[in-house]
Formats: sequence, structure tokens, C-alpha cells
Amino acid sequence: MSKVNAYYILTILVIACGSIPKGYDEGGFSSATGLSSFKADFDLNPAHWKGNPTGLADRKANISSFGVLGAAIGSLIAVALCDRVGRLRSWQLAMVVWMTGNLMQTFASGLLGLMLFARIWGGLGAGGLTVVAPLYLSEIAPARSRGMVVSLYGAQEHMAATRMQYRLVISIVLIPTGLALLGSFFISDTPRWLASQDRTEEAMHVLSRLRHSDGSDSTAIAVEFQELQQQMQHKGEALKGASNWTIFKEIMTIRTYRVRFFLGMTMQTVAQWSGGNGITYYIPQIFEYAGVTGGNTSLITSGAYGVVKLVFTMAFTWGLVDVFGRRRCFTLGLFLQCITHVYMAIYMAIWRDGSNKSASDAAIASVFVYAVGWSIGLCTVQYLYGTEIYPTRIRSVSYACNMALHWFFQFAVVRVTPNMFVSLHVWGAYVFWALVCFLGLVVLWLWAPETKGVPMEYMGDLFDGPWYKTGRAKYDPRRHEMPQPKDATSLPHEQSKAV
Repeated sequence: MSKVNAYYILTILVIACGSIPKGYDEGGFSSATGLSSFKADFDLNPAHWKGNPTGLADRKANISSFGVLGAAIGSLIAVALCDRVGRLRSWQLAMVVWMTGNLMQTFASGLLGLMLFARIWGGLGAGGLTVVAPLYLSEIAPARSRGMVVSLYGAQEHMAATRMQYRLVISIVLIPTGLALLGSFFISDTPRWLASQDRTEEAMHVLSRLRHSDGSDSTAIAVEFQELQQQMQHKGEALKGASNWTIFKEIMTIRTYRVRFFLGMTMQTVAQWSGGNGITYYIPQIFEYAGVTGGNTSLITSGAYGVVKLVFTMAFTWGLVDVFGRRRCFTLGLFLQCITHVYMAIYMAIWRDGSNKSASDAAIASVFVYAVGWSIGLCTVQYLYGTEIYPTRIRSVSYACNMALHWFFQFAVVRVTPNMFVSLHVWGAYVFWALVCFLGLVVLWLWAPETKGVPMEYMGDLFDGPWYKTGRAKYDPRRHEMPQPKDATSLPHEQSKAV
């Protein structure tokens, strides 16, 4: 029986905690903004904004969305930084930036300007972590790892409506992230990055620790290290003499690159504008619209929404996507999102006054059905496609563009959602989201091929035909008999094809 590799487990747990800031911002902070103490401190009570609902919507939107704006910038900084200073130092720097931002948010004490600055500052760290943490994990293990956190919702029940109430909800997450930051000083950077810096001996030592080698299986470690070096050499050959601008021009001019690049961008667009983050960031308000009354009840229901998302995202990550495939998951997810948006649009237009108890109960249930659809669909499938469909030559540039679009669109969605509720009378926002889901369902069904079980070097074979037929492309295992797949070459002209 093999021994437990404590170092490997520590490394996974520490780095996976880099996903906490983003998840907590969508859950914990959005719940804090629904507390009466937070509303009183930052003047978010509707009674103070009579005759000016747009002003109230703007204030809500700015407080929620500025963190996402910072994350958009932070993700771009991290892309440029992690190769220069290393994955581990980049992770530590991003975590410190986020934690200091969180502390400023905790003690902003009604100072709107300080809160907005703190949201942007903390967002820089959160955005950077979404780039560095997955990169680190992907370089030390083939398995996909994700850290998630559930917010503390008991504060509303047991504490008076004072500043300490929302301060606890915002700052409680500093405990696990602080422990993770301390733990990061007991682990090393990835073997791949160390090898790229010609620190070969150190890279071998770290790889041995990750694989729990005591020296008896040095041959296996040497073989894995040799494979790692070969992969780095192949990547170097693929990117030899090419700047990011050169690669971007190739993406725009070489058909197979262009089709895959815009598929990833389209997935990000549909995912962000389908309503997912608009609902998540304002979930207490959504439940109030659906008929949930009372501050405690609304906050507890919001917590249950987060639990449903957590459970189904974990189920997707750990099995569903490889059992049913990517296409079935995002198709079912978008369908569930679409039908719940349609029902909520009808409910908000007819029964929002609470006159129909059965309709209100159905609206509350539909919010949870929506959480299931979002979790098993584009909440996660977009990232999976983004790591699979791009060949080595364009992967870094395409990934950076995907993450930038992800964050800037998320900022736009979170920023405009409160104003959409006001100007479109709530029901109109659901009509808009339903249309996006329907169009996304059609376009992605035609465009996105099934990538389950397809070796990455053969991914280019799925994109040979017209873009609207690639959704039906099938991988033929007999292609393994070919001397060289399309994506194995580093020469871009060999992959070009006339439009």
C-alpha cells in the first residue's frame, strides 16, 4: 500500500485555495451587500432613493462590479508576470494583493470611495489568481483540481445589524486564504518553470517530492523529467521567432486557428451574457423579487443557492463531463437556463406583486433549477474547451484573450444588471437573457464539436469543415495511424487552409 504524499497534498490544497477569492466574491460579498448593516453604512436603502431608482442601481452596480473590473486587469498582469517571476511568487503576490483589498473592504466603514478602491485593488489579486492557480496545478498533476468555498450566512441570524455583522461576512474568508498563504512558503515552484530557468537539479528534486520518490524509482522520475523537457522543447520550437502580435495575426489569417479562436470567444460571450453572474451577484435581490420575504430568509435562501451551485459544479468536474461529454452538458445547461428565464420573465411581468403563491413558489424553484443548468453548462465547459481546442502555437495568446474577455464581460454584466432591472422592469432582463441562451444554444450546437477523449494533437481534425458543421465532427481513432497529426507540427503554414 503506497504512503500518503503529504507534500503533494499540501501543494494541491494551498494552490487550489487561489480559487477562493473569485468564488467568495460571487457568494460571500454579494450576500454581505444584502445585510441591513451594509445597506445602512453605504446608503443602499431604497427608502433613501425614492424618485431616483437609477441612482440606487448605479451605486449597487459600482460596489459589486468594481471588483470584477480589477480582476480583468489583474488577469492580464498575471499572464505577463508568471513566466518572469515564477508561478509560486506570482500566486503569493496575487494573494497578498487580494487579502489587503479584502481588509480595506472590511474596514471601509461607509466610505464609498475607499470601498470602490478596495474592490478594484482586491480584484487585481483575484483576477491574477484565476490565471496562476490553474497554470500551477496543470503543471504538477494531470488531474483537474478546484478549490471552492461556501460563505458564512449565520451572521444575519445571530448578530445585531451593526458594522461587525457585515465585517464578519466579508473578512471570514481571510482565515483559509491566510493559512494558504503561510503554507505557500513551505512549497516550491513547479518543475516545469524551474527547468525553464535552467534550474535542472532543483526541478528534479521538486518532481521527486511531488511523486513521493525515495530514490528507488529514480528511473521513473528521470523518464517523466525527460518527457517534460521534450514538451518544453516542442513548445519552444512551436513559438520560435514568434511574438504575440505575430501569433495574433496568424490567428486572424489561418482558418483553423481563426475558427477555434472565435469559438472560444463566442463561448465566453454566451456564458457571461446568459445571466449567470448577473443572477449570482444579486441573488438576494432575485429571491426578493421571486417572493422570498424577510432578511434572514432571503440570506439563507441565497446560501442554499450557493450550495446547489457547489454540489453540481463538483459533480460536473468529477465525472459528468467525462461520462456525458461536453456537448450534452452545455446543451442541457443552456436549455435549463433558457426555460427558467422564460418562466421568470412571465412571473415578473404578471405576479411580481406576490398575488399568486403558487407562481411565487415556482419562481423560487426555478432559480434553483437555473443554478443546476448554469453549473453543469457554461459555468465550467467554457474553461474546458479553452484548454483543449487550441494547438501549442496559439494556446497562450488565445487563453489570455479568453480570460480578458471573460473578466471584462463579467464586469459589464455585473455593472449593468441593476440598471437592467430598473429600465426593463425586471422581466425585460429575463427576456434578454433567455434570447442569449436560445441563440447560444443554436450557435454552439452547430459550432462546438465533442472533444471528450480526443487527443490534443488531433484536435485540429475536428475543425476541417465549415464552422457550422464542426458541431457534428467526430474523432476517428484510426487517425492515430497517421505519421503526424495536424496540431503536432509547429509550422503554421502547414495548418492553413483556404476560407
